[in-house]
Amino acid sequence: MKNWNKYLPHIYALVGFICIALLYFYPTLQGKQLFQSDIAQYTGMAKEQIDFRKEYNEEPYWTNSAFGGMPTYQLGAKYPHNYVKDLDSVFRFLPRPADYLFLYFACFYVLLLSFRIKPLHAFFGALAFGFSTYLIIILGVGHNAKAHAIAYLPLLLAGILWVFQKRYILGGCVTVVAAALELQANHPQMTYYFLFLAGIVGLYFVLEAVKNKEYSHILKSVGVFMGSALLAIGANATSLLATSEYAKYSTRSDSELTFKPDGKKKENTNAMSYEYITEYSYGVGESLNLIAPKLFGGSNSEDLGKESAMYQFIVSQNVPESEAENLVKHMPTYWGEQPIVAAPAYIGIVVFFLAVLALFLEKRKIKYALVLGSLLALTLSWGKHFAPLTDFFINYVPLYNKFRAVSSIQVLLELCMPVLAILGLTAFFTSEEKERNKGLFISGGIVAGILALLVLCSSTFSFTSLNDAYYSKQYGPNFMDVLREDRRNMYFSTIYRSLGFLVVVFGLLFLYTKKIFSQFNTILIVGFIMVFDLFFVAKNYVKADDFVSKSQIERPFEQTEADTKILEDTTHFRVFEMDGNMNSARTSFFHQSIGGYHAAKPKKVQELFDYQITKNNIEALNMLNAKYVIQSNEQGMPMALQNPSANGNAWFVSKVKIFNTADEEMKALDSLKTKEEATFVKPKLVKKAFNFSAGKDSTATIQLVSYKPNHLKYVSTNSQAGFGVFSEIYYPKGWIATIDGKESEIYNVNYVLRGLQIPTGKHTIEFKFEPQVVKTGSMISLVSSILILLLIGFGIFTWKKQTSTDKKS
Repeated sequence: MKNWNKYLPHIYALVGFICIALLYFYPTLQGKQLFQSDIAQYTGMAKEQIDFRKEYNEEPYWTNSAFGGMPTYQLGAKYPHNYVKDLDSVFRFLPRPADYLFLYFACFYVLLLSFRIKPLHAFFGALAFGFSTYLIIILGVGHNAKAHAIAYLPLLLAGILWVFQKRYILGGCVTVVAAALELQANHPQMTYYFLFLAGIVGLYFVLEAVKNKEYSHILKSVGVFMGSALLAIGANATSLLATSEYAKYSTRSDSELTFKPDGKKKENTNAMSYEYITEYSYGVGESLNLIAPKLFGGSNSEDLGKESAMYQFIVSQNVPESEAENLVKHMPTYWGEQPIVAAPAYIGIVVFFLAVLALFLEKRKIKYALVLGSLLALTLSWGKHFAPLTDFFINYVPLYNKFRAVSSIQVLLELCMPVLAILGLTAFFTSEEKERNKGLFISGGIVAGILALLVLCSSTFSFTSLNDAYYSKQYGPNFMDVLREDRRNMYFSTIYRSLGFLVVVFGLLFLYTKKIFSQFNTILIVGFIMVFDLFFVAKNYVKADDFVSKSQIERPFEQTEADTKILEDTTHFRVFEMDGNMNSARTSFFHQSIGGYHAAKPKKVQELFDYQITKNNIEALNMLNAKYVIQSNEQGMPMALQNPSANGNAWFVSKVKIFNTADEEMKALDSLKTKEEATFVKPKLVKKAFNFSAGKDSTATIQLVSYKPNHLKYVSTNSQAGFGVFSEIYYPKGWIATIDGKESEIYNVNYVLRGLQIPTGKHTIEFKFEPQVVKTGSMISLVSSILILLLIGFGIFTWKKQTSTDKKS
């Protein structure tokens, strides 16, 4: 019974997390689901894959519904022996997105326990982390993979801390499981950023060990981490290997082209430009949003309410009050440095105050590692606004230039600050009276001073945004004057709001020093206020109105008359929606699309779009078999226009033009007659001569007779040895071509397509997608999962044995 009572607080905490997660997202209890814009796009992208899975009960690993064709590795592909995913499903048992919120809470709670924090303190700290505004808003917009990865970071850090605390078995087991779950979440950017914090924490403990001459401890810790990393990577081998393979052919890899679409020479061939990487750079002053949520206007779509100057202005323009009330619900009040912001990255004024308190009262020097991690994250989030540091990381730190939206590195700060806050709150109660009072007044003075300075410096701000010229052109200068007035009012009101919370919490802690409140009551009230502050800010950006019926989630796009007309055609072809501009998965939900929505598009398809399709090269659409083009008419309604010159599924050409570089091939596409000619670039490291036979008679044909995304069958007829071009996207890994059952080499022609040398006569041609990376990765995953299971079993056995020994002694 005594041991049971020891675990009761943790059980209560977990039950509390479940209840709070469900109550926060209570519409899920009504069977509704959160409409997430990015998930709607994913649904469109994955439609063919999901339908195939239902019909054949297997994975295609390839889809033709987006970008002409691409692997499904980044579209939720299911791999054999992916037991880590099964374990993750056990932890995410709540309806989405309550499952991610629960993970936030639970994993951060474990992290605070690794700091030897009492359960009640850890409970409130976990809530403060989970309700951090950025962590909530990414759920609102559908960045599920990012939320998933962030949720496991505290658990991974807990494992690392336990290892450094010489609890090697516990720490090793937690680290390997957390690392495996983190990698399975499949958001490399968040995992990569975490390595910076892990490196800082690791360096701190190594220096401490060197100082104490504990060299064997360093070696043991490194051994545990290396073993954990290898097993975690192995358990996710299929996903990691497949992603690594695809990355080489995606827009995240360097381009072979040395000139821009406008013909000018490229300054570099990096996959992503400096401007693209740093487009979302947090403003230096804007960082104060962390402690005053609407300091810079909040978001690009704020509800100003009926008390706002904008509401009064709209009503004065003879707009009905009900209409005016709806209009002010979506006002562009944000005036920071980023193009678009869905919500401020607010960590809480109470959290910040308690974190500052930790600097003066917490005795453990680990606090400095957390502060350094927070400062590094903050300064890197400034991106182009702090160019020296950003340029150094982009140019010299491996892989840093593979990720965009540098502002998202602030997740490290959002992880560290609540830890520091709870360390500060705990230290407040354990410090000596004189030291406690001094720390309280200094911390309160610092935070209050920052807020007071913001009030005094208000005249230095213009309250204008990057997009104000557009708004002024659309709505007029009077509209902008009123909008700036509301921005100014928000600026002051959010400062006073934060100041109010600061005064209340400071007062409560001060009253504790006067023995007016007990420790328990003080913790309870301060914890409640800390969470209350964050809860209601986050609630402004993910509301109950954002939840819709399950059927709407499963079918997020409305079928238009244009779609209906195209769907009457049962042949195999592609559709190009001009308004989508290669950045929408709407078309993919209904048709085989040239466009799509993905952070890592097939590189050559994107380049074909940039260099040819945007220049209205109809031949580029013809060779992709774009039989229909969707274009809006004068009324803005989509129309389906048939392209009579589309080349079809496959055809024989009369000539294959051979080039030495990608530049030459891309320029040749400007005037290529794709029905008669094909282009081919000689591989640089292949010395053999390429002499293609390209004969064809007047009746030569290649007919598609059977279609699956991962298995296409054709019948060709030609009285001469010819060269066939197939309107399918070339991908060098996994596709196998056979002619009458005999394997044949697939050539990359016309920059993006497949080509085959086909003998004289009638033949059956098949393309099958059988990626070796899935087979290899699955075997590694199986072995690694077994080893992890054995490791955990050994850990439990050792723990029980130790517990039994302790009882006897």
